[in-house]
Amino acid sequence: METDPLSLSAVLPPALLSVVAVTALVACDYRDIRPGRFIFKPLAAIAFVWLGLRLGATDSSYGQWLLGGLVLCLFGDLFLMPEDERSFLAGLGAFLCGHLLYAIAFLQLPLNWTGLVVSAVPALLLMTLVLRWLMPHVDANMKVPVLLYTAVITLMLLCAGLSAGQAAAPWIIAGAWGFAASDVAVARQQFVAPGHSNRLWGTPLYFFAQMLLAASIAYA
Repeated sequence: METDPLSLSAVLPPALLSVVAVTALVACDYRDIRPGRFIFKPLAAIAFVWLGLRLGATDSSYGQWLLGGLVLCLFGDLFLMPEDERSFLAGLGAFLCGHLLYAIAFLQLPLNWTGLVVSAVPALLLMTLVLRWLMPHVDANMKVPVLLYTAVITLMLLCAGLSAGQAAAPWIIAGAWGFAASDVAVARQQFVAPGHSNRLWGTPLYFFAQMLLAASIAYA
């Protein structure tokens, strides 16, 4: 019988940190407890970087690229905390680069071109629908950054599809799509309809997706 590389001893400490920090973060955001956001959001981000390190991210090319993406996303989370336009642009840039490093990481694995074909239709459909919904609400000075960011997300989803058939693929594909879906909540909060409901589902989904991507290191 093969041993599951995702050992409980490696996963449990960062997973517990993630659950506690994300739960507290959502509660603080819902009740507008701003100091709590500055405490629990960094802790929730540290959890997914910590998980990647505990699973041996530095031991493989895949892990190193993915770890770089995780760290950039941690910085993206920190940049988004102040909630002003300059901070949002800084966070957008960090996440855009994080998506790119994830895409490069996925390309380190054997490529499955059938997986690319299968993922192309839903990825392009998501991009089209999101842009049709979002762009009328985006100010002129933000349209190019938003278009570029959406294109990079789509690229990441396509590269995730290329991992189909690999042991890490379920973690990669679920994590990549979860990350992309959570970005819809961020876009709605920033441009369309700010409110507590966006973070109630977007925040847990985002951090869960990052933990899934970090967990994929164990199988790559």
